[in-house]
Amino acid sequence: MAKVHPNAADPERRPPQDDQEEPPTVLTVWRKSLLFNCHGFTVFDARGDLAFRVDCYAASRRRAEVVLMDVAGKPLLTVRRKRLSLTEHWVIYDGDAAAEPAKSRPLLSVRRHVSLRASNKAVAHVTPHTSAAAASTAEYVVEGSYGRRACAVRDARGDAVAEVRRKESVGDDVFRLVADPRLGAPLAMGLVIALDEMFGAGRGSARSLLRRTWSV
Repeated sequence: MAKVHPNAADPERRPPQDDQEEPPTVLTVWRKSLLFNCHGFTVFDARGDLAFRVDCYAASRRRAEVVLMDVAGKPLLTVRRKRLSLTEHWVIYDGDAAAEPAKSRPLLSVRRHVSLRASNKAVAHVTPHTSAAAASTAEYVVEGSYGRRACAVRDARGDAVAEVRRKESVGDDVFRLVADPRLGAPLAMGLVIALDEMFGAGRGSARSLLRRTWSV
C-alpha cells in the first residue's frame, strides 16, 4: 500500500536562494480525521510532518461550519455557510468565528458557479473581502474538477495560486495541494474545505462535513 505521507522531502522542492521567489507549499491532504468517530482532514507537509487538522465531532454536524486548526489544535480559519444565499456560498473567517466573533474577520467568499453553459470550466468564484472597487479585480476563479482531484484556483491573469492534484495509487481520499505564497497554505486549505462540501463524494448525505442547514 502506498504511503499517505512519505517522510521524505519533495524532490521538486529546493531551498529558495536569496535572489529567488519563495517556492509554493506542497501538502498531502488526507480526507480523514485522526480522531476516532470524527470526520475531517489530516494534512501533512513535504517532510511528512502534520501541518493542519480538521476534526468534526458528531455533535458539530449540526453547525454549518468547520474549523481549520494547526498541529496544536489552535483555530486558524472558520469555513461557514452564508445564511439565506440563493446559491451555495461559504465565507472563510480568520480564527474561530464562533468562539471569538468580534475578533474574527471575513477573508474570502466562495460561491458555487451557476451557468447554463455546460462547457464552462469555472466551478466556483472566490472573492476577497476588500473594498467594492478592488473586489472585481481581485476575484479568483476555480476551474477544473474537484471531484476528480484536478482543479486550480486562478487569479485575474490566469495564474494558479492553488492547485488540487491527484496523488498516484492512493485513491481520491488522498491528494496533493499546491499553495502559492500569494495565497498561503491555510487559505488554500480553507478553499479545499469549501470545495469538498460543494463537490465532495459525501455531498448531501450524513457523511458530509457540513450539514446543509442555515447557520445559527
